[in-house]
Amino acid sequence: MDIPPLSEVRRLTEKKRDAWWTVLLVDPVATPLVRWTAKWTRVTPNQITWGALFLGLAAAACFARGDWKWLLIGAGLYHLSFILDCMDGKLARLTGKGSEFGGWLDYVFDRVRVLICAVALMGGQYSRTGEVAYVWLALVVVFLDALRYLDALQIFKVRHSMRKKIRARAKASRRAARALMTAEELERDQELEQREREREQERENDGDEEQGIAFMEDLLRENPTADLDDPGREGPDTGAGSGEEGRPREKKVIDLHVEFKSRFPWYGRFRTFLLRHRIRTHLVSGIEFQMAVFIVGPVLGAIMPVTIAAGALLMVFELAIIYKLLLSTRDFERTLASYPVPEVPENASEAAAPGAAPGIPAQPGGPDGESLPSRGGTAVGGR
Repeated sequence: MDIPPLSEVRRLTEKKRDAWWTVLLVDPVATPLVRWTAKWTRVTPNQITWGALFLGLAAAACFARGDWKWLLIGAGLYHLSFILDCMDGKLARLTGKGSEFGGWLDYVFDRVRVLICAVALMGGQYSRTGEVAYVWLALVVVFLDALRYLDALQIFKVRHSMRKKIRARAKASRRAARALMTAEELERDQELEQREREREQERENDGDEEQGIAFMEDLLRENPTADLDDPGREGPDTGAGSGEEGRPREKKVIDLHVEFKSRFPWYGRFRTFLLRHRIRTHLVSGIEFQMAVFIVGPVLGAIMPVTIAAGALLMVFELAIIYKLLLSTRDFERTLASYPVPEVPENASEAAAPGAAPGIPAQPGGPDGESLPSRGGTAVGGR
């Protein structure tokens, strides 16, 4: 296959938002290596994933020796392992050879590497010093790593559930409003809905177009540096003409972080500054925690204090994310309330044209008439 120039490879493979360690210390090396690998070899993403695991095991063997010289070698091997861990996803995006199994393999091998390296690193220090604190520290590292990724998965599920319920409420509100329309108004609305369905099929979106809404998170994913500090605003749908005069239909932008932004007005400027450099605001995530434990600590010869400090910072940022989720659920309730489903008179269906949607209860259920679950969604992928 034809491999594009490096600038295009960066655009295709590098995330718009990533950990600062990845942006500053991994991508400058990994992206050129990915281009070279795709151009000159037949290496697959899964093979790179296996290579990352083997380098991680080699790092663990060095950590187990306990001596500072071996700790330096282990830290270097761990960083190389992480570079390969980033390369497999980039190569999959560049060549289109990614797979669901590859994503699972990457996630599981990451957890295995952390587990084995934590036991080896702290076990080596226990053998060298006899301090039982290192045994407990190994358990803490494994626990915090698991907690971070389990928490991320559950938060994703909650957010997905909130978005799903908002879509259902918006759809229910629109259907109820249609039941109150005159025959002429209903005919125009049905024509508009048909055009929207056609655009939906073309764009293969997730259904937001049908309800005339857009979520702030989706807009930020497309353009992380966008100035979207005006919550609840309405913007034009840039699709095909959506009215008798060909004017674009207004699409409501839903922001589920309004209360958080109002309490921390400085956050928007801070976020914009970081995202100009592709750095996400979650400054101490699982990645930074791993690098502190398995690279910074061994290099500085200060494994225990660095691990404790990194663990404390990880918990601070995790609690901040949980607090942000709490405020987001309040925005979610307010958003649902902004979509009241009007009661439909008994004779509304008679006034409407044949085939008009009948009235529905004020509390809409799921797509098939069932109650929407309080939690649900799909699993979020790893790197």
